[in-house]
Parts: sequence; structure tokens; C-alpha cells
Amino acid sequence: MENLSALDPRGPVAEMQLSLIQLSLYVMIFVIVVVFAIYTFVLIRFREKPGDTHIPKQVHGNRALEFIWTAIPILLLLILAIPNVMETFTLADTGIPENGEEAEAEGEEAEGEEPLVVEAHAHQFWWEFVYPDLEVNAGQDLYIPTDRRIVVELHASDVIHSFWVPSLAGKQDNVPGITNDLWFEAPEEGVYFGKCTELCGASHWLMDFKVLAVDPDTFDTWAEGMAEPDQELTEPEGEVAVEGREIFEANCIQCHAVGEDGGAEGPNFTNFGERTVVAGFLDYEEENIHDWIRDPASLKPDNQMPAFDENTISDEEMDALIEYIDGLKVLE
Repeated sequence: MENLSALDPRGPVAEMQLSLIQLSLYVMIFVIVVVFAIYTFVLIRFREKPGDTHIPKQVHGNRALEFIWTAIPILLLLILAIPNVMETFTLADTGIPENGEEAEAEGEEAEGEEPLVVEAHAHQFWWEFVYPDLEVNAGQDLYIPTDRRIVVELHASDVIHSFWVPSLAGKQDNVPGITNDLWFEAPEEGVYFGKCTELCGASHWLMDFKVLAVDPDTFDTWAEGMAEPDQELTEPEGEVAVEGREIFEANCIQCHAVGEDGGAEGPNFTNFGERTVVAGFLDYEEENIHDWIRDPASLKPDNQMPAFDENTISDEEMDALIEYIDGLKVLE
């Protein structure tokens, strides 16, 4: 899977974190090489020889050696600590004023360069992304504009989860009752894969999501469409799709919203037809959508999605339902 490696950074935060990892590795390799070199030298130079009974010169109390083996570790610690502390403060600064702190000088930053705040709510086993300033609620896919700082506020609705997009930013925990945050930027358009990295239940390993970095104009169009869906894009076309909407409203809308209508127990479906995966991990295919609705527990154990057997939704009704949700889009 592309864009799922911390060793292939695609943004400034991931680059900073990789540089710290590399610095630590270089220091550790240096220490290992020096220690093994001294060990090997001592092993050979002072090995016991036949007939040699003299006692080697003792170095106890040698101030020069004590200074060297004290100063070198301190120097190595400073080499590690200084950039780590500096980068920690940089990564902790989301750029958002706190506790009434005045924003940067008026006019210093254009509005478009202000951080975009997104709330990432983790559930067993899916992700909900809320854009409070845009009145947008999205499920599974995190849309962001390129070249703009993204501040992610992390929440959890049940147990501890962890948000990680390896090629953009390092992990941070979603803890119930506590709000953590992190920031990152994506200079280039693309799809960046994210994972939950905290063991959170039976389907922890299937708790995936995607970050879709698009150009600012496309992002604005997407956000407007999610907040106020264009009826031409969301209205069902044809009798089958109209029937599908009726089935959706009878069985699904309590948990899945389309636009402002519906519940929030499950992912928002306003742009369901634009997804490339189902339930976060299945290929977006009609057969997989069908199987997921019929028996989600068999595909993602312990998730909260109820099953809909043939007595609840017949095969014919299932085809109509899939026809309807497949047509839900906000981007042309």
C-alpha cells in the first residue's frame, strides 16, 4: 500500500520526525561501533598468553579516562536532546491561540493560511471527522486542502484509539474524556493512508482511514457540498434509486445521515458514492457492500453495525438500496 510508511515522508511534520529517528540511529550506531571496537581491542590486546603471569597496568583512578567516558555520553545526550526538545516544541505548537491569547498581528496571515481545525472522533471501529468551522461531518475519509496547516483534535467515544498517518504525521492517542491534538501539512495532492495504532478491540487491525489531500478549490467545493448537498447530485435518479432511498430512510437513516438528515451513530453517507473502500477496508464493490450490510460482524467482529437479513431487506430491495447510496456524491 502506497503512502503508508514513516520512512517516506510527504510533509514537514513527517520529515522532522524522520530526521529525529535518523539522528538517534546514527548516534546508536556510533556507540555500538565504538563499544565493540574497544571490546575487541581489549579482548585481543589483553588476552591471557601461555606463561604470561604479570598483572596488566591498572587504570583505576585515571582521571583522563574517567573524564573521557563521562564527557562522551554527556555529549551524545546533548546531541540527542537539543534537536528533540526543539522539535517537540515545534510539533506542540498548533498555531491556534489559546486562552484568549491574541492571534498573530492582524493582517499578518491571510485567512486561507489559518489552520484548518478537524475533530477526529474514534469509534469501534471507524473514524468520524468533524469540521466545526465548516459545519461538515464526514466518515472514514479525511479531506484536507494542500499547503495548509491541519490541526486535528483527537477524541474517543469508547476506548483508547490512536491516530496515525505515517507519511504525514506521527501517532497520537485518542483517549476518552481527554482532547489531544496534533498538526500536519500535505504539500502535494494525494491519498495518504492512516491506521489506528492502539489495540482497541477485535477489529483493531481493520480500523483504517484515508487522508485525501486536494487542491484548495476542490476542497472548498467538497466542504460546501457536504454542508449543503446539491440536490442534483444527491437526488436519486430512476425508480430503483427512489425505492432505494425509501429503504434507506426506513432502515439506515437512524444511524447514517445524508446532509443534515439522519443520525450520527455510524459514518455520514452524504458522499458515500465517492468512496473507494467499504467499512474502511473492503474494496468498493457492489458484492462487498451487499455482504457488509447482510452480516457486518462476520467481516469486522464486534463492530456496532446491525445485520440486515433477507427478512428485513430482500435481495431486490438490497439492489435498490445499493443503487441509491452509490449515487450519493458531492463532487461532480
